[in-house]
Amino acid sequence: MTTLNPSLGRPGTLADLIPGTGATALVRDGALVVGGAAFTGLAAQVSFTIPSISPVPYTLQTFAVLLVGASFGAIRGALSMALYLVAGLAGVPWFAQQASGYDAAKVTMGYLAGFVIAAAVVGYLSSRGNDRRFLSSTAEMFLGTLIIYAVGVPILMNTLDVNLATGLEYGLYPFVVTDTLKVLAAAGLLPLAWKLVNRDKKA
Repeated sequence: MTTLNPSLGRPGTLADLIPGTGATALVRDGALVVGGAAFTGLAAQVSFTIPSISPVPYTLQTFAVLLVGASFGAIRGALSMALYLVAGLAGVPWFAQQASGYDAAKVTMGYLAGFVIAAAVVGYLSSRGNDRRFLSSTAEMFLGTLIIYAVGVPILMNTLDVNLATGLEYGLYPFVVTDTLKVLAAAGLLPLAWKLVNRDKKA
């Protein structure tokens, strides 16, 4: 098996275009996983918090999660996010605002855990070809974002000991507009990347 995301007759995701067999494939996949985690950590530094609105920061993390999942596939995408989470808890300062450790991340722990699931689901859908067209790419990106909310909001509620209405007020409503923009941006990049790849093949 030459990839972690096999397909029939053509690469399932953009990362599958990178050649590799045996040990070379393992090195390639390992580098992608580390790179995906680092990219998410870098995106997390583009952040700010408005305490009067929510204790959850606005960041570019979800944009990175969606791109990594869609580009890498389910397994590599999920492993990238798992590495991001575990390394951040262990002390790597790449959570939002260069934070690390559980205490710094406990409010957003649910979202961080949701990244792993979202990357896996988006990666799986992309491996089936959903990232080739804008509409289907948008649908999978919105699904990934909903998964992040579905895990993040309940854990936020538990951490802050608030009810559902307050949890949604803190953990969902403030981010609808910005997350929609990130979804549209990510959804537009993937079909464009595939068009460029296919054009190069024809050239």
